Amino acid sequence: MKTNIDIKTVKGFGDEWERFNQSELELTEKINGFNLYFNIFPWDKINSNSIGFDAGCGSGRWASLVAPKVKTLFCVDPSSAIQVAKRNLSDFNNCIFLNESIDEFSKKYNDFGYSLGVLHHIPDTKAALQNCVNTLKPGAPFLLYLYYSFDNKPFWYFYIWKLSDYFRKIISILPNGLRYLVSQLIAFIVYVPLAKFAKLIEKIGFNVSNLPLSSYKNNSLYTIRTDALDRFGTRLEQRFSKNEIYNMMIESDLTEIKFSESIPFWCAVGIKKY
Repeated sequence: MKTNIDIKTVKGFGDEWERFNQSELELTEKINGFNLYFNIFPWDKINSNSIGFDAGCGSGRWASLVAPKVKTLFCVDPSSAIQVAKRNLSDFNNCIFLNESIDEFSKKYNDFGYSLGVLHHIPDTKAALQNCVNTLKPGAPFLLYLYYSFDNKPFWYFYIWKLSDYFRKIISILPNGLRYLVSQLIAFIVYVPLAKFAKLIEKIGFNVSNLPLSSYKNNSLYTIRTDALDRFGTRLEQRFSKNEIYNMMIESDLTEIKFSESIPFWCAVGIKKY
């Protein structure tokens, strides 16, 4: 029984990854993105005999870079994106695909796990995190990325996001085709100009870290288009402060918690208690 999921959100992600299956994503850009998430991951704790999981694997974008390092990788996703992941990871015989939700995932004693940009789209994020940690061996690392609540940004940044969130709530309930079309218009008329502007003024010598969408200044159009659909096409979205994430991780029996100080925010890693 799938309990801790929002069905319409799950279906939306299936549509997203079928449209953007990452086949056009350049390897260099994928590796750069991977390193931003995994720069704090304790690679010394896993090896070629390790068994772990990708909770909400989507297209298998990050799994394709983790699978070569380990013995077995469970790719877990409740949406139709699992079929995209199967195609993208067809060259790996150590990936096991599970078309199920996080609360259904019951493979115990994993050596590691990660969930990047997923648990904030689940109704009870804390319960989903606890389920992930419950499947780990004591001493196993878990890497987590949750949308931040702009707690490291100026106060006005939140209000800009709040305005965009009104649009998201309207766009995300549109039929898939129209939802996709509107998100792509936003990519071209909002994301691209702001990203190019940030890149330009950064070259002049200005700090652009607080400029909205400046994080896309070096990204390809393909990534920008993907993320525009992800941002405005998702029905359920929750955001958390660094302190809230820390407390959830502590309460879920993770310790030695470390946060990345670079984008994307917030990305954190913890170790399952012994």
